Amino acid sequence: MSLFIPDVLEESCATRRALERLSAKWRILVVYALLDGPHRPARLRERLPGITQKMLTETLRGMESDGLVERHVLRASAPQHIEYQLTELGKSLEQPLAAICAWASEHAEPDA
Repeated sequence: MSLFIPDVLEESCATRRALERLSAKWRILVVYALLDGPHRPARLRERLPGITQKMLTETLRGMESDGLVERHVLRASAPQHIEYQLTELGKSLEQPLAAICAWASEHAEPDA
């Protein structure tokens, strides 16, 4: 099977649109954080040092809009308990991300 390389320079390219959706700084890290199962926002902040609450909220809302994560309300009364988990679409990123990790390990620069 030969590798298909789309013209990602074309604005209408589906691959380009996918890359643009995933290239936001925190999205891939959120995917990694959720690969082991659902988490509440506080737990995600612990797992993602450096992310602000505002950025986490914006990232999760965008990912929910794109169909990558699902938001579940565990308790509707105050204080609300919310949990996020990957959708099947989000879980489908595991293999491509594993390939990138393998490539990064193979081509890592030796420690100075």
